[in-house]
Amino acid sequence: MKAKRDCGTVPTTASAMKRALLAASAALLVAAPARAADVRMVWRDVPLGGRALQSAAAPIRFDMLALHWQGAGAVAYRTRGVGGRWGPWRPADDDLPRTSPPWRFGDLAWTGASDRVQFRAAAGVTRLRAYYVWSGPSRVRTRTLSVAGSPPIVPRQSWEADEKIVRAHPLYAPALKLAIVHHTAGTNDYTPAEAAAIVRGIELYHVKGNGWNDIGYNFLVDRYGKVYEGRAGGTERNVVGAHALGFNNGTVGVALIGNFAAAKPPPAMEKALVSLLAWRLDVAHLDPLSTVAYTSGGNGKYRSGKVVTLRAISGHRDTGPTECPGNAAYADLGALARRVSRTGLPKLYAPVVSGALGGDVRFQARLSGPRRWTVTVADAAGRVVARRSGVSKLVDWTWRSAGLGKGPFAWTIAAGADVLPARGTLGRRLPPPPAPQPAPAPVPPPAAGGPQLVSGLSVSPSVLTPSTDGTGLVAAVDFTLAREAAVTVRVGGLQLLSTTAAAGRDHFEWDLGQLADGRYELVVTATAGGRTSTQSAAVVVDRTLSGLTASPASFSPNADGSADTISFGFSLARSVPVQVTVQRAGVTVATLFTGQLGPGPQTVGWDGTAAGARLPDGQYTAVVTATDPLATVSLLVPFAIDTAPPALALVDGATLRFSLGEPATVTALVDGQTVVATAPAGVFAVPWTGPPATAWSVSAKDAAGNPSATLSGP
Repeated sequence: MKAKRDCGTVPTTASAMKRALLAASAALLVAAPARAADVRMVWRDVPLGGRALQSAAAPIRFDMLALHWQGAGAVAYRTRGVGGRWGPWRPADDDLPRTSPPWRFGDLAWTGASDRVQFRAAAGVTRLRAYYVWSGPSRVRTRTLSVAGSPPIVPRQSWEADEKIVRAHPLYAPALKLAIVHHTAGTNDYTPAEAAAIVRGIELYHVKGNGWNDIGYNFLVDRYGKVYEGRAGGTERNVVGAHALGFNNGTVGVALIGNFAAAKPPPAMEKALVSLLAWRLDVAHLDPLSTVAYTSGGNGKYRSGKVVTLRAISGHRDTGPTECPGNAAYADLGALARRVSRTGLPKLYAPVVSGALGGDVRFQARLSGPRRWTVTVADAAGRVVARRSGVSKLVDWTWRSAGLGKGPFAWTIAAGADVLPARGTLGRRLPPPPAPQPAPAPVPPPAAGGPQLVSGLSVSPSVLTPSTDGTGLVAAVDFTLAREAAVTVRVGGLQLLSTTAAAGRDHFEWDLGQLADGRYELVVTATAGGRTSTQSAAVVVDRTLSGLTASPASFSPNADGSADTISFGFSLARSVPVQVTVQRAGVTVATLFTGQLGPGPQTVGWDGTAAGARLPDGQYTAVVTATDPLATVSLLVPFAIDTAPPALALVDGATLRFSLGEPATVTALVDGQTVVATAPAGVFAVPWTGPPATAWSVSAKDAAGNPSATLSGP
């Protein structure tokens, strides 16, 4: 299974080196620092000549092997066990197209204890390098990690990860979009002690062989149902791995330890995979049966910028030119996703908060099934300032926050003790940042000993788009200081903050409208007592889509000539793929447009039908999604289909009092004079100030243009 370019360095050599020099090249020993587990690696360049190369003694006893090669041809190998028996020929697979220079990276495959190897290289192969890894079996400690409903996870220290070889601090994606399932290839015949050894060997090979920052996968699962923590950075956080070239940002990579080209993953492994994905996607509030439009970062299958529609649980082959995770495992992904969707119910999906303090703030989410939900807003002292409950599958409530101050406020969308709630903050907007400053010098790593000075950095939202009126790109930034420290906050050349702050949790909001569209790292640096600590978080500024409106807000597609259609208006800053859909209770019921649109104002009209049939009356949501190289951005606007006329009834003709079943515009003709007024639902009086009426007629028309019957009297 291959991976996956990382932020680390990819090994390179001079392309003009002659084959004779290749044959005579010296071996380079790469050994991990001494630790409890015996893990080491050696690579050698392999002399080429003939289709089947001579059997060669390995430079070390090995139990894992990987190949790098140059050229358009294929490579295969077989190994001899220490008992003298040769194994089958195996192909070396990789992610890169056949013409991609300079190196193609093969799998690190478990071979068992071996001492010799034989190679086959096609005519197009111009250079071959073998990586021999020994990772001695050891018993995994019984300690596991389990957080927030996760399955038991073997942490890095338990499988004896070598933290000294890790090249850099982890990077984090703004959001988790999907999970990608892999297999490690090699054999399925390993013991529990050898499973941990395989994970250690993969770490060493990924860092020292491929030049990546750390092990590429976020999680690994063995045939016995044990789950291993992969890349460091936090099992609940959106750690960017190196498992799917062009598709690493915003994905979680889970590798099945073994080869599942023909063999189906055993029941214990599948059960653990289902449990892991059900928990991890629930943490991200991601529906396992949903799909996502992902913009490729570029690989041999999808060019950079290509928009690819993927399942929330996809196989590695869906993202790149590889057979991973094997035909047998890949064929099972659909059924596996359905098992994941049924595990750990009930769940809350896709929470969205839009709007700004001082105006309307809208809370939206979707539940796995109809149930009671509650949206709560509390002030800094924990006092509840607003709350709304309902019973439905769709959470949709607008909080009118005018007059309640600038916060900060904490919000929660909850649906009972058995549902993982969604939480966030709405805070005080600070003055605009000062003029751009020069980029800061690199920050040294924190000194050893003691906790990080700054931790828990979060930026919300992580993708900043224009507010309803087309202005304002406000990011809420939260972090925790372990002690009083000098703090600076920078992003994209802007210095947002330079002050001394006390220990504890800090919350700020900044309008980042000075930044051009792009991807940025917001960096918080704290200095105290001769120590410096830094944390960073990704921020995307994307003004591609803005200004979504529905006109009218209610319409009546009944062919009566009044408000029979609705128009959705929005603006695009560039030419991008766009999709316009209509949802009801979180489910798409109509797709109005899919295609490329150019920059400028856009209008999409609709007659209220889907597949030739008119949709029933009710509340709906229009969703416009635009995908560009920076992000996939969606805007939502509610509207209603209403073909029922307002119910108008007489209460008292003498005082011109009537009742309405819904808000409407009332037109009254009183003694020859016309009176027009907006009336709420319930009892109302026609605003007539003249003498008692001798003749009158009254009618009403609702927001969708439906007229009531006309009442007259006396």
